[in-house]
Amino acid sequence: SRLGILIVRHLKRLERVILGYLEVCDGPEEEARLGILETLQCTIEHAWPRMPCRLPILLEALLKMIWDVHTDQGSTPEPVKATLLQGATECLILLDRCSEGQVKVLLEGVYSSCEENRVWECLRKVRENT
Repeated sequence: SRLGILIVRHLKRLERVILGYLEVCDGPEEEARLGILETLQCTIEHAWPRMPCRLPILLEALLKMIWDVHTDQGSTPEPVKATLLQGATECLILLDRCSEGQVKVLLEGVYSSCEENRVWECLRKVRENT
């Protein structure tokens, strides 16, 4: 947040860190994932002109994380799962805004074939957000 637009100087390295943290479950409270989602949101807000070229990688990582959270049978409490899904959805909405609707286009096939309620609900929020 303090760096503002200057974060673009560090995007390549930051992207690797974000992707790494999104991939790994870090225990029942998921503090690292929640923190990295907040970091990603802030990064998108400040460096939005540079996000469209990173869209495929970030979209894939966020969708994979949504699926992992949905299918997690571990000890993660439901409120934490809900917060993770909400954070990922907010990131997808921000990515959609800065890419002029490309996320909605890319998610169309996933949305129409999704049969999992929680995942479908996340995608619906992205689809209906303008």
